[in-house]
Formats: sequence, structure tokens, C-alpha cells
Amino acid sequence: MKLSLRLGLGVAVLAALSACADGPSSSSKGGSGDRATLRLAVPSAVIAPKEEVATYAVGDAEGYLAEEKLKVDVINTDGSVAAVQAVASNSADIALADAGAILAAREKGVPVKAIGGLVRNWPWRMAVRPGSAVRSPADLKGKKIGVISLASGSAGYARAYASDAGLDAAKDIDLLPVGVGAQALTALEDGKVDVLALYTQAYTTIENAGTDLRYLDNSDAFDGIRSLTYVVTEKTLRAKKDVLTRYLRASYQALLFSAANPEAAMRDGYRAFPQLLTGKKADDRIADDTRTLEAWIKTAVPTAGEPEDFRDWGAISDVEWDKTVAYTRTAGQITKDVPLPELWDDSLLGGANDFDPAAVIAKAKAAG
Repeated sequence: MKLSLRLGLGVAVLAALSACADGPSSSSKGGSGDRATLRLAVPSAVIAPKEEVATYAVGDAEGYLAEEKLKVDVINTDGSVAAVQAVASNSADIALADAGAILAAREKGVPVKAIGGLVRNWPWRMAVRPGSAVRSPADLKGKKIGVISLASGSAGYARAYASDAGLDAAKDIDLLPVGVGAQALTALEDGKVDVLALYTQAYTTIENAGTDLRYLDNSDAFDGIRSLTYVVTEKTLRAKKDVLTRYLRASYQALLFSAANPEAAMRDGYRAFPQLLTGKKADDRIADDTRTLEAWIKTAVPTAGEPEDFRDWGAISDVEWDKTVAYTRTAGQITKDVPLPELWDDSLLGGANDFDPAAVIAKAKAAG
């Protein structure tokens, strides 16, 4: 279905930034012996048991960043568009952002490139209260859908979901920003929205609090679409290939560690981000938070096999990119296809995968 174009202001801002995307400063110009500081932008305003724990916190606590002579500072942003803006405006060296936001920036002339995948299994779902009259995608007509923000990947997903159901996403649904967690749940329970469009980990947090939800099915159209992806400016990629390779290698080792031992990874998360404890003891939170982190990890690792079998970290196939570009057009984030060479550079992934998985898994299992 053709979807009316409704781009957010964030993309317009990205276009204005394209002339100044010179790449942020770093304490290193590359070289495996140099110590470097990188600024990482994550696409959420609040720290949670997800990518910042499974990649950064574990990488820091388990020594993978230190082994690569890296110091990483984490910057929170309000969604994927804002994360790409942080890279384009030199506020961050590297960001995690929804692939659609990267495509939208690229279409507007912002010189950014994806350099490695992270979330490989489609994480977005539509959810309602168990007694809701909304039982199928077609029932969304005339309904209010709660999204994290209009600049987040959930807004694009909601539009694409409606379009896939044969609805006019510009006329048949209304999108309301509701955030995540208790704020999103309150909006649903109070009837401010009829449906939520969130990612798997966010729903696990809600369910941990004792709330039951019912999920609408995603059609096969969403299979193979990529979500969170590492993005940098072209200038940063040219100038700091070695530093970026070292960072990707550390983050993928941390993700493998997290997959092998989610509870140990969550405890590393508490050390890096003590605000996750919300004033409670770790032992009082660890069970729920580990379930939440596991829900996120499942979106970032293969659906089959054990950690010992996981390979090719960060790889995104041409077929997956083609599906992602088509989805992003349907979601109204871009108006034309973006050529793959302009969008994607996988030249760092060989070095990023140059580590011993068995050693990582053994360390994770020894952590208890």
C-alpha cells in the first residue's frame, strides 16, 4: 500500500546538519597501540536492560574495552533520529540507531554510513489489553496507537503495520507519544491509546510488573527487516577505521558474553549504571531485569543454535538491506531507494569478528 509521507522534524534537522558532519574528535587517530575515547549515542532517553548493558556495560566490566585500549562515554538521545543527529552534529562518534533513521538521513544528504548490525530479529510488536476489541490488524482503523516518540522507530513501525493491513496510515490511525514502561502502560490503561507499538524488551518490563498483554501478529512482511545498527559519519569512518573496528570487536564480544550468561551481564549493568537499581538491592531486581535483558538479547542473536554456534557478528545481507529499504519506504521515512554502496560499509567486520568465541563463552560461564 502507498503511504502518505509524514516525515518528522528530526529528518529536516539532519538535512541541515549534512554540511557540518565532519566527525567528532577523538583521542586517537587509529593504530592498535593507541588509546582512544569514543562517544556512543544510544537511541533512548532512559537507561534500561538492553543494548547499553549487553554491549557497553559488559564490555567495560569484563575488560573487552580495556583490551582494545578504548574508553567509551555513553550519551542518551530521544530515539533513533536523535541518535543519528548526534553523530551528524559531532556530539557522538558512533551511534546505535534504527536502520530506517539511517536511511532517512542518507536520503537527505547526511553523510552517514552503517558499519555493523546489532538487532537482527524484528523486535517491534503491537500490544493491547486482553479484553480489547482490537483483535486483528484491520481493527486498527480509527484507533490511537501509542509510540515511544514520533522520532523513534516505533512510529515508523506503526505506520508500516497499518499500511500492511490495508489501511491509510496518514488517515486511519493516530500516533501519540507515550514513552515506555509505566508511562506507556498508564496511557493504555487509561484509554488515551488503544494499542501500543513497542519493542520486545519494553513489553517484558511491563509484564514483569504483573500486567497481562495480548499481542497482534506481525505478517511475514516484517521478516528479515533490520533494526538497531551502528552508524558513523563517512569522515569518522575514513579517519578512525582501526578505532571503530576495535570498538565493534569489543561490543560483539560483550554481546556474546551476555548471551552466554545474561544474569552476569545484568550485574555488570548495575555496576555501569547504578540508576538501574532505583534504590533497591541488586538481588531484589536481578530476576526481573535478567528476563528483560534476555528478551532484548534474543533480538540480537540468531534464533537457532547456542552461543557456541553464533558467528558473523554485525553482518547484514543484501537481501536484508533490500527488505529494510522497502519497509522504510512503506513506513514513510524515505521516498526512494537508497543505493547500498551509499548506505553500508562492511569493511570493518572481518576485524570485528577476529576474536576467540570459546574464550568469551568460557569467561561468561565462569562468572557464575
